[in-house]
Amino acid sequence: MRKHYHFIGIGGTGLSAIARILLEQGNTISGSDMILSPLALELRSLGATIYEGHKAEQIVGADMVIRSSAIKDENEEVQAARNAGIPVLKRVDFLHELTSGFRLIAVAGTHGKTTTTAMAAWVFNQLDLDPSFIIGGTSKDLKSNAHAGRGDYFVVEADEYDSMFLGLAPDSLIITNVEYDHPDCYPTREAYFNAFKELVRKMNKDGVLLVCADHPQAFEIGKWAEQYGNVQYYGSSSHAQYQIKNIHHEEQHGVCFRLRFPDGKEIDQELSIPGDHNAYNASAVFALIDRLGFSIERTSQALSKFSGTERRFDILGTFQGITLIDDYGHHPTEIRSTIHAARCKYPQNRIFTIWQPHTYSRTQELFTDYLDAFHESDVVIVTEIYASREKVQNYSAKQVAEKINNANVHFIASLQDTTKFLLQELKSGDVVLVLSAGDANQINQVLSRELSTPPTEGRGHA
Repeated sequence: MRKHYHFIGIGGTGLSAIARILLEQGNTISGSDMILSPLALELRSLGATIYEGHKAEQIVGADMVIRSSAIKDENEEVQAARNAGIPVLKRVDFLHELTSGFRLIAVAGTHGKTTTTAMAAWVFNQLDLDPSFIIGGTSKDLKSNAHAGRGDYFVVEADEYDSMFLGLAPDSLIITNVEYDHPDCYPTREAYFNAFKELVRKMNKDGVLLVCADHPQAFEIGKWAEQYGNVQYYGSSSHAQYQIKNIHHEEQHGVCFRLRFPDGKEIDQELSIPGDHNAYNASAVFALIDRLGFSIERTSQALSKFSGTERRFDILGTFQGITLIDDYGHHPTEIRSTIHAARCKYPQNRIFTIWQPHTYSRTQELFTDYLDAFHESDVVIVTEIYASREKVQNYSAKQVAEKINNANVHFIASLQDTTKFLLQELKSGDVVLVLSAGDANQINQVLSRELSTPPTEGRGHA
């Protein structure tokens, strides 16, 4: 039975993905947000009713309201829906209903889950399985962050924020790695770790858990989970049934590696995207496909064509010889891996890394881990903290910038001043890597416009 679903905070990656699937299934979709993101505007173009701002009358006619984790109980649309007797749910409450009836594949982990989910969805697409999928970013190959497929499989990025992934009961589960994050949701490291264990408990008992053996906490979860069912490991570790060997890069190309399967078969794989971590992400997908019994050869062909997701080492182009890259990295491990990927792809180039810290709680909790994350960058610029869902605090990213172990670190609070600095300093051959889960991607948007016009006197890139 088709319904009318109203989404509060529809512009985010999570809710927009669910809304798109329900819309493709023939349901009526409405939604609101304070700022209309490209994802919200795309939903409008597909037939959803999208409102800018929140008003009580906008929920009229809805059978169900689904709200973002950022939307509080005091929101006028939430209150209006409850007064009208309309159910108000969060993602975690609705995901089971959305994914029931499918063979559910979930991809969890502190890092790498967006790219790995996009890889899996793309491979299933290329295997002519027409999967449904939810990705925490827009797939460049599939041109979307979500799709209601006609096949049996549903591939979902299992986001641990606000315990969202506990609404899932996977048939197959990939855990890429586990490192403490989201201190605003998980006050202790143990609480964060235990959330992943709870997800494992929700798995289909006949399913398979695929774990990266090279990440200690993920491996620990895998060993603990062996009491519940089938656990397989991938990585370079001797514990891995799917063993990665010979990871290497060629200048201006992606990562290459060899993967040995449990039966002894080996395959050499080249990706178009760089970074050792992407060899691991692809190996997780190979392991999944092998356990499900699909073609490894066709999977290899699909992965060789995989071009990534937006804001995940997203090469926007080269302008006057200056290469601009956007990335969502905001955890120390992600930053270190992404800078290393840039260094592997551009070994001879000068790399400018711009980091916008994301949330006060994460920046302070992981303070020490950030200090050694930037050593492969030639120039580091730290902007002020992006508060996101938190209130602005009397704490500055300058305190982190002053301690970062790099000889060329600049603290420039505003994005506008950061852009001006770059326009003065950049020269042909340089690489600009913007690391931001907030709004600092606007830096590269401005740079691309400025560098597309004839240079003026005084610009360093002239």
